[in-house]
Amino acid sequence: LMVWLRRCTHYLFIVVVAVNSTLLTINAGDYIFYTDWAWTSFVVFSISQTLMLTVGACYYLTFTGVPGTATYYALIMTVYTWIAKGAWFALGYPYDFIVTPVWLPSAMLLDLAYWATKKNKHSLILFGGVLVGMSLPLFNMVNLITVADPLETAFKYPRPTLPPYMTPIEPQVGKFYNSPVALGRGAGAVLACTFAALGCKLTTWTYRWMAA
Repeated sequence: LMVWLRRCTHYLFIVVVAVNSTLLTINAGDYIFYTDWAWTSFVVFSISQTLMLTVGACYYLTFTGVPGTATYYALIMTVYTWIAKGAWFALGYPYDFIVTPVWLPSAMLLDLAYWATKKNKHSLILFGGVLVGMSLPLFNMVNLITVADPLETAFKYPRPTLPPYMTPIEPQVGKFYNSPVALGRGAGAVLACTFAALGCKLTTWTYRWMAA
């Protein structure tokens, strides 16, 4: 009975985390519409994707203890997002399907860190977190380069006029604004370690809840 309950709990967690990851990253390509805010949006979306991938993949990885399941988790996110974006696409919204597979190589790095350190959880948190945080904004920039031309899309799918408080202001030139990938990678590398630890802790909590 306990094995059955634990498995059900595990699958429930996977569905909940994967669905929420998908919901939080579903608009990850939408910064093509906000040309004035493109770099800022790019950094924010890159970090949010990095963190959601890390927490779910580390949970799945440490729960199963099998290297490779982080990549499988990223595949779940990819398929969920394809389905959700397919619905948007069917309604005429200009989503590009190339947006989602960027999670897979970052998840592979998590698997590699776990496997290469002989399933050392602390190495997974430190090395895996840094690798995902450093890699995903880079892959996300490939996204930005390959999506449809922002101006062409903006004219083809016009947005309603923004209210005054939403009107974009010209960003300050210099500092990190010139390197959104560097900013995303720097912040992502630090924060992803925290979320990797949270993902590992989810496994501990799940087992303790089942044992109580």
